[in-house]
Order: sequence, then structure tokens, then C-alpha cells
Amino acid sequence: MSLPPETVRQIDARVARAQAEGRAPSLVLGVVRDGGLAHLAAAGDHPRPDADRQYRLGSITKTMTAVLVMQQRDAGALALDDPLDRHLPGTGVGRLTLRQLLGHAGGLQREPDGPWWERAEVGDLASVLAGVGEAKIAYPPHRVYHYSNLAYGLLGGVLEAVTGTPWLDLLRRRLLEPLGLQRTTYQATEPFALGYVVHPWHDTLREEPRTDTGALAPAGQLWSTVTDLARWAAFLAEPDPAVLAPETLTEMCATVTMSDPESWTAGHGVGLELYRSGDRVYVGHGGSMPGYVATLAVHRRTRTAVVGFANSYGLRVGHLGGLGREVLDTVLDALPEPAAPWRPADAPPPAELTELTGRWWWMGIEFEFRADAATGELRGGRVGNPDLRFTPEGPDRWRGRSGSQDGEIITVLRDDAGRPTALDMATFVLTRTPDEEP
Repeated sequence: MSLPPETVRQIDARVARAQAEGRAPSLVLGVVRDGGLAHLAAAGDHPRPDADRQYRLGSITKTMTAVLVMQQRDAGALALDDPLDRHLPGTGVGRLTLRQLLGHAGGLQREPDGPWWERAEVGDLASVLAGVGEAKIAYPPHRVYHYSNLAYGLLGGVLEAVTGTPWLDLLRRRLLEPLGLQRTTYQATEPFALGYVVHPWHDTLREEPRTDTGALAPAGQLWSTVTDLARWAAFLAEPDPAVLAPETLTEMCATVTMSDPESWTAGHGVGLELYRSGDRVYVGHGGSMPGYVATLAVHRRTRTAVVGFANSYGLRVGHLGGLGREVLDTVLDALPEPAAPWRPADAPPPAELTELTGRWWWMGIEFEFRADAATGELRGGRVGNPDLRFTPEGPDRWRGRSGSQDGEIITVLRDDAGRPTALDMATFVLTRTPDEEP
């Protein structure tokens, strides 16, 4: 879906201003709609960015590591509440759970011991584990959000222990190849943008090293392009069930901890960052490595996303992640969600569904229930807002599949003639008239 010309003009102007004020050698943002790249906004010429030029993903790598963990969970090889020690014994922090590590809720310190791993070569997992012990838990688990790169190095070790396959091979086999991410690689592959630190006083460039992060690779090693990152954003909006079950990705978007407990504008799910912008919630992640920053923000309901890169270690003014979410706001404000067209049913629904439709009452409050002939679901809620969904689960038994009734049971109560007289909705009994006793 193409963007309106005025929206394109606004996006291009924002990106040009961000590159100039932020002193980025190059900056590029891509807008994703309905699974494809709808617009590319680029600024700067060192080098001139395009959709196929690699930049470093940084911590957006973590979202892929998290999906690999969830694949193994769905396969029954592990559980999110397993302690680390069950799969990677002897770390000294083995009481932390995989869920806590994925959601940065374990209180684990941010970095491993040794020199700054992003600018130095990192050895294998054994060398990293040599510096890990109980003292690495800086905060009591689940008391406070504390971001940890070390946690994702440990999760990479869990994946190898569970599958017998190195993290990189598993990544290629289970994600990169199935999703066609051909330009997402472990090391930089031409064409790629060199990464820089921009001198604050005379605007010269210092090239940064392109390190092999070894055992910390699951936390931030990968390189990618706007084209590939757009494909990854489309996957996070609507996953291929052959790669990851849609309900599993929805589970990843549930909050594990709030990273902004004061105003609740940011949190962390199972490997995904959560950002609130007004009434919308975006999922994604930011990324940085020496010489590079990256952003990924997805509005799942509308299958809209913004991805982007700059080849400087941060922007002098502003923040790439903030810019990406502002652009996403602009796109969604200009392209409100289209109303789904109404279509008549091909045939009446079965009697066991239609006999439950109509008005019901509880404690003087009026509810309505409707039949969804296309899905066989019962839909209900306050009058004018029947947004709760229920699916059949046996005679006179319906299971909630949305909202406040998700997972709850409606039991149909009948009189001696077999007519439905009440709906027992998780002990809240709805009757046909407001005068009846529940």
C-alpha cells in the first residue's frame, strides 16, 4: 500500500532534519505496510543509503534469539519458567528463569566481565561463564527491570545445549532461510556502511571496529538491511505459522516487566520491547553497536512498521528509536484502519448458536449476543459493543477467546422444555429479562 504524498513529504523532511541535526553520516528509514516496504526515506551520503546496504542490527538481534527460544518452547524442549540451571548448569545464576532472562526481569547485570565486549573480541561461552556468579545478580528478580546483554549470551548457550546446534547455525536454519533474510549475516557483507563516532567539536569521523562478539552474539552481532528488516517487521506483525505460531508471538508481546514504571510508556515482553504512544502499543526493539544505531517498531493490528539505521554511535540531537516511532505515528494518523466490509451470511448458523442470540441481562445491565455465521462463534458484550468471542467446546459449553472473558466458560442453563433460560458466564448468570432472578 502506497503512502499519501503529503505523508511521504513529512517523513522525508523528518529524516532529512534528523540526519542534519543528529550529525549522522547516513540515515535511512523504511515504512512497512501489509508485508512490504511502502516507502524508503534516506539522508546523508557517507555512504548514500539504500534498501540493500547493510548496517549493524545491534540488540534487534535479541528479538531473533527470543523467537528461537519460543520455537523450542513450542516443541516441548524447554519451558519459560525453567531455571537456567536446568539447561545450562554451573553458571552461579542458575535460579533465574528463562522468562526472567528474556524479559530483563532477572536482575542480572548488564555486561559480562572483561573489556567492553562491543569493541573487543569475545571468546566462547566458557570464557564468558568464568566471570559469572551469584554476584552478577544486581537486583532481586522481578523487583526491577534491568537490561542485560549477558542474559542473552546465556540464552544462546541454552539454545545450543537444548538443540545440540550452535546459535548461528540454528538461526540460519530456523529463521533466516525460511523467511528469506538473505542479507542478514553474522559479519558485514558488501555493500555495507562503515560505522563511525562523530567528533563533537570538529565533525570528523572515527571508524569503529567490526568485532566478532562470540558468545555474546545472540545479544547483538547481526548485520542487516532495510529490506530484510522490513521482512522481519512483517513477520512480527503477522508470523508465518510454519516458523512460529501466531499465538506464541502474541504471548511474546505480553508484558513481563515495565521498564518505565512511572508513566507506563515502555515495557518489555518475552524478548520484545513494548512502546505506548497514545492509545497505541508498538512492539519491536532498538539496537546499537559502536558506529551504528538501529530501530524497529511494529503496530501489529494494522501490519504497519518502521525500521531504520544510522551509521554513527547515536545521534547528536534526538534518538533514532524516537524518530522511528514518530514516523509510525504519522503514518497511522494519515492512514486510519479501514473498516472491514460487512457481508451477508451464506446460510443461517446452527440452532444451538442462534438460540443464544439476542438480549440478556445481568444485575440490571443489558447485554447482546450475536451469531458469527462465518466462524461459528458466539459474540457478546454490552449492547452496541459485542466484542467478546466464544467458541463451542461441547454441548451447552462455550469458551471465551478474547478480552476479559478469555479462557472463561459460558454454560447454557435450560428449562424442562430444553429452552435456554440463562447463561452462566464464569458464575455471572445472565437471564432473558431484567426481572428474573439469576
